[in-house]
Amino acid sequence: MTRQRRPWLGLAILSLTALAAVLLRLVVARPLDGSIAFGWPTADVAGLRTGAVLAGACTGIALAIAGAMLQALLRNPLADPFILGGSSGAGLGVMAATYLAHVTGVLAWTSLGAVAPASVGAVLALVAVTALGHRRTGLDPLSLVLAGVVVSAMCGAAIMFLQQIVPHGLRGDLVVWMMGRVPETTPRGVLATAWVIAVGGLVFGIALGRAMDAAALDDDEARSVGVSLGRLRLLLLVASGILAAAAVAVAGPLAFVGLIAPHAARIVLGPRHAPLVAGSALCGIVLVVGADAIRQVLEIGGGRLPVGVLTAALGGPLFLWLLHRGPGATGTGEEWRP
Repeated sequence: MTRQRRPWLGLAILSLTALAAVLLRLVVARPLDGSIAFGWPTADVAGLRTGAVLAGACTGIALAIAGAMLQALLRNPLADPFILGGSSGAGLGVMAATYLAHVTGVLAWTSLGAVAPASVGAVLALVAVTALGHRRTGLDPLSLVLAGVVVSAMCGAAIMFLQQIVPHGLRGDLVVWMMGRVPETTPRGVLATAWVIAVGGLVFGIALGRAMDAAALDDDEARSVGVSLGRLRLLLLVASGILAAAAVAVAGPLAFVGLIAPHAARIVLGPRHAPLVAGSALCGIVLVVGADAIRQVLEIGGGRLPVGVLTAALGGPLFLWLLHRGPGATGTGEEWRP
């Protein structure tokens, strides 16, 4: 049997790896003497660490599934919410909502207070990138990447402008949030909404697995098996934008999680999208929760590295390697054929 015919074995391995990452985050610590300690925490500390695990797992699941959906949608292994501007758009949405809240005093940080503006920003950014990356022959992978860079830069400039005009006391928190961090305490409404979106995206992605398998072929072959590509692409674009927004609302923009997780899952599970979506979610947990555990013992300059720095350090080389591989890695080649 090939690995495509034994997805449950691969999913079991990934589940155990995700469980190991969760346990590591719960037990690892760095005492004041600078050593590395492992042990079950007291009740109060356990509550904080559990909150970080829930936030990190939710963020990893949402970003990983968004990445898997975008890669299927665009037939492009370089697709990722961060690279294509979705995360930056979501960040701009949250930043704009924060500024309006302080100017008008109207917006309350309810369960939808962060997720709703993040969703609008992410979806609009992805729509803009898709439109800019479209050519007469269809969606060009490298044009999409360049469009993503431009949209991300524009959103980043707008974010920095808003950072300068928000109240000074809020500026420091926003800077830390934009670097990507997994909070130990998250407003319950925001975290609950993000979990609903993440789990809903997981179920939605698995349900659309066969359609995404067909969409990975060329347009004529996909239509011949009854897949409505226009409807499917719209669904995947909106879903990936909302998933990225949920992650950004919780942890800020984390780079490359949506790129790394689907590739890691594809190595273990093969190209079929139903198990691939589930495997990507598990890999997302490993990446974000595992990176958060590692940062607990890395103190540089008197402080701990943000999680976003670690995910960028992992994902940047992978992105450059995929880009260096050329058309075979960035086009619609046989690696996508189920």
